[in-house]
Amino acid sequence: MSSESPAATRASGFDYALGAYLAWGLFPIYWKLLSRVPARELIAHRVVWSFVVVLGLLTAFKRWPEVRRALSQPKTLAALLLSTALISSNWFLFIWAVNTGHVLEASLGYYINPLLNVVLARMVLGEQLRPLQWVAVGLAAVGVLYLTVGMGVLPWVSLVLALTFGFYGLVRKLAPVEPLAGLAVETGIAAPVAVIYLLAVPLAQGRLLAGTPRESLLLLCSGLVTALPLLWFAIGAKRLRYSTLGIIQYLAPTCQLALAVLAYGEPFTSRHAVTFLLIWTAVLMYAADSVRGGRTPQAPVPAASRGV
Repeated sequence: MSSESPAATRASGFDYALGAYLAWGLFPIYWKLLSRVPARELIAHRVVWSFVVVLGLLTAFKRWPEVRRALSQPKTLAALLLSTALISSNWFLFIWAVNTGHVLEASLGYYINPLLNVVLARMVLGEQLRPLQWVAVGLAAVGVLYLTVGMGVLPWVSLVLALTFGFYGLVRKLAPVEPLAGLAVETGIAAPVAVIYLLAVPLAQGRLLAGTPRESLLLLCSGLVTALPLLWFAIGAKRLRYSTLGIIQYLAPTCQLALAVLAYGEPFTSRHAVTFLLIWTAVLMYAADSVRGGRTPQAPVPAASRGV
């Protein structure tokens, strides 16, 4: 538990969210190093080693009672079953997109996601935005629509990534469970399936035991690089307004876009330039209006959610 003031709680929530989105923005670098590994196998490793990392954190922070409480509450467990399905789908599709040369499409998905967060915040959570903030959201929406129409096809990868992560964040925000305990239950639900898959596929066993030292190390560390940003996100989601969280999220796709174009040679057209100019303008407008309003958008923070 922590006795942080509301202002300190919001500030730390911002820091946690910033760390999570920056890590996710740089994720393509990590998964590209494992491009030889099939997406199904890689997601299995992520789940298994994430579970191992979370078990260590639970023990270190003495949070096992919170896990037992979550497992004893049917509504909480049902919410975590849903969040597990959503985040697992999101992980799989993101890895597939990165390792098949669709990083730009993935970045578009995470540009759409903040707009979805704002809609969900208004419709489900009843959060209010000031007029200029609505203009900023509309401007970003125009940018995304402009690029989508210019692509000439339904960007299903982008849409599925946006929907799965948008609803995952909403479920985790509403679920009455601590961030670390919730992550423990999620990885615990998915881990048995992942272990069965890895044991049933001989190539998967051989890759970890007889692969190159670098590949084996990267697979083992996939749990750490998966669990920590997700935990940071869950903490940030508890401490910030969901609409504010959506604006911070633009950091991740911006990093992914830069990697796609500058590092991986994916095409960047004039339509992309116009779209991202509109989106970045919208982000600056939203941030400036928040500062001018003399307050950072916030939500009440339950005492139980302060600190990990």
